[in-house]
Amino acid sequence: MRETAAMDLDPKPTSAARTSLSHIMTAVDTNLLGTVHGGVVMKLVDDVAGAVAQRHSGGPAVTAAMDGMTFLHPVRVGDLVHAHAQVNWAGRSSMEVGVRVLAEPWDRAGVAPTKVATAYLVFVAVNDDGTPRSVPPVSPETEEDERRLREAEIRRQHRLARRNEILASRALKP
Repeated sequence: MRETAAMDLDPKPTSAARTSLSHIMTAVDTNLLGTVHGGVVMKLVDDVAGAVAQRHSGGPAVTAAMDGMTFLHPVRVGDLVHAHAQVNWAGRSSMEVGVRVLAEPWDRAGVAPTKVATAYLVFVAVNDDGTPRSVPPVSPETEEDERRLREAEIRRQHRLARRNEILASRALKP
């Protein structure tokens, strides 16, 4: 199916690992402006993405990269924040997980949640000794999942090109 996917493992549907986490934001989560620290949102994103990666891979997985983190609206004290994540793409040992973050304002009951952030993270499945291990291919279930898979493959190519540029620039330095 996928030339980079672990061929000895059965594909898993995107819904198999899809996960959501929710958190009520408190004063401890805020900066001097009274809005929630971006790092608090990033931790929630990393937590939910890690849970998805572990569920998809069937064991431990570590964060290898976070790219494309975009903050769209501020989050405030009392907001109920929901982070929804799913595997978009899986290779031999790595997976891209997409996360969408929504916030429900505490002071406006019945108002639809606002999209406040999105992110893409790459996880690598690891054995007990920390070496990469195989993960199952992802099996898209909807047209949306197919689109996410295609876009994840493009982002992967960009990440690999950026990695190669960094490695090449290091080799040129004395």
